[in-house]
Amino acid sequence: MQQVLSVPSQLGVLLKAARKEAGISQVKLAERLGISQSRMSHMELNPGSVSLEQLLALFGVLGLEMLVGSKNPGRLSAYATGADPAGPRHVANEPPASEW
Repeated sequence: MQQVLSVPSQLGVLLKAARKEAGISQVKLAERLGISQSRMSHMELNPGSVSLEQLLALFGVLGLEMLVGSKNPGRLSAYATGADPAGPRHVANEPPASEW
C-alpha cells in the first residue's frame, strides 16, 4: 500500500484501511499499543490528535513506514546539500538549526 497524505483527515482513512488489511480489530490494535479501544477509535476518527510518537508506534504495529518527500524536488536537493533554498533563517529564542 502506498498513499500520499496531504491533510490530517487522510491519515484516519489510511490507519483504518491498514488495520483492516492486516486483519486486526481496533481492540487488538489498541491492546498491542497499550491504549484503550476508545482511544484507538478516536485516533482513526480524529487523526489530528495523533502525536508523532503514537503515529510511529501505529505504523510499526501495522507494518507501515513513513517516507517524506518534497513536492518540489529542487528544494529537497538544496536541503540535502545543507543549503536552505529560502536562505538563512533564525527565529528569536530558537537555536540555529545546527544546534538541534
